[in-house]
Amino acid sequence: MVTPLKTGDTLRERYRIRQIIGQGGMGCIYLADDLRLEGRQCALKEVEHDKSLPANLIKEAREQFLREATILARLDHPNLPKVSDFFSINQCDYLIMDYVPGKDLRSVMLEHREKEIFIDERDVLNWASQLADALSYLHQQNPPILHRDIKPSNLKVTPSGLLKLVDFGLVKLLAPGEVTITILQGQGTALYTPLEQYGGDIGHTDARSDIFSFAATLYHLLTSKPPADARQRFISPSVLQPIRQINPMVSTRTEKAILWGMALHPDDRPATVEEFREALIGSRPVTIPVSNRVSIKIPSLFNRTIAKQWLIVLGLSLISFLITVLR
Repeated sequence: MVTPLKTGDTLRERYRIRQIIGQGGMGCIYLADDLRLEGRQCALKEVEHDKSLPANLIKEAREQFLREATILARLDHPNLPKVSDFFSINQCDYLIMDYVPGKDLRSVMLEHREKEIFIDERDVLNWASQLADALSYLHQQNPPILHRDIKPSNLKVTPSGLLKLVDFGLVKLLAPGEVTITILQGQGTALYTPLEQYGGDIGHTDARSDIFSFAATLYHLLTSKPPADARQRFISPSVLQPIRQINPMVSTRTEKAILWGMALHPDDRPATVEEFREALIGSRPVTIPVSNRVSIKIPSLFNRTIAKQWLIVLGLSLISFLITVLR
């Protein structure tokens, strides 16, 4: 494995490393200063190819990286970080993207779980609508682009409330009639991965694979409980607990749409992101929060600690009232 870059290291006399902000088996993601554009910060994604592979496969993977990076650099959507540069140095390839400030949704979910409260359904639907915009844009490219690693930690909310789908680590170009190579070999994160994606690049993945991960992410955000993965559900379908059994504040419509999106067989899921969005949101008004922080509505009925405190207070008040009357 390549030694991680250090604070102060500069690549191509332009990108000066500040710190590591993410790390995985194939390299790191760094926060860097763009020395050419004063004041601009960027995310620098490092890709190290598996040196155990034959030389011809490493060469093919690097060529694929360059092809896919070229396409990613053409993308322009408000819910996607802009890819502005890519290059190779020795054994590593690098992708330069906009740095997205704010919290990822995994952090937001964990903060709520620590307080024993759920994220409000309206907030989750706000984010879902924005994610649907991003995925529709990707899937409508020619050829279509699949993200293949949608999960709470890959979704960030900026201070203005704008959702960004980050980390193109497993992006795949859906070329008709041929097997493609992903930038980083992998299957995504198990909790959010559909069965067809476990076959790697020999498996048949399409837009419905992203829909499964999209729906599984919403399940996790609304329940604070990770969904049973697809392999477990294939063996024992009952292991996936209905959303409203965990969080009764969620509407029946939202639950039905999410479970539809999480169907094990691709043919049983919505065919497109727009079809999934219609089932999930339809005519329900969804707006982006305009405050400088993520709007958190606390469903206090399901905060067990607070509920118990209120019951004790009400009980003591009732006893005090009865003593007063009896006197």
